[in-house]
Amino acid sequence: MKRSRATAALFAACMLAGTAQAADYMEQGERIRGRSYSPAVVTEGGRTVWLAGETTITDLNGKDIKGDFDAQARTVFALIDQTLKRAGGSLKDVVSMTVYLTDARNGAAFSKIRSEMFPERNFPASAQITVSNLAVPGMQVEIQAIAVIGDKCSKQTRCLPR
Repeated sequence: MKRSRATAALFAACMLAGTAQAADYMEQGERIRGRSYSPAVVTEGGRTVWLAGETTITDLNGKDIKGDFDAQARTVFALIDQTLKRAGGSLKDVVSMTVYLTDARNGAAFSKIRSEMFPERNFPASAQITVSNLAVPGMQVEIQAIAVIGDKCSKQTRCLPR
């Protein structure tokens, strides 16, 4: 991870004080610059939440979205966020995800949507896999994720820039 000396010193001080932030997002190297994932996310403290794979063919209002990749991806992120809220967190707590697409040509669209879901650019570490089918005909995307909720920092103090 690339950190300035001041950031490293602040991180060390927070660690000694028991106030380290839960996740540190590794800087993107030249090879993946501009992509919507981090090469690694390091966590310290917090609760780990392992989310089951989430997919859908209906939006949050029950409307059929078979064949609409963007609607399915956005709805899956909304469903993941709902689950995380029940666990005391939110989508911003996701540190890793495995994404299954039924069409590799949707990769760029997915990357754009993921950028919108993580506007602070603290992207989860990620793997993207193309599969021939998902559980139900018409499903085009499934996301399985890991989140770390809570940290040792107080709500008023952030030990590392996010």
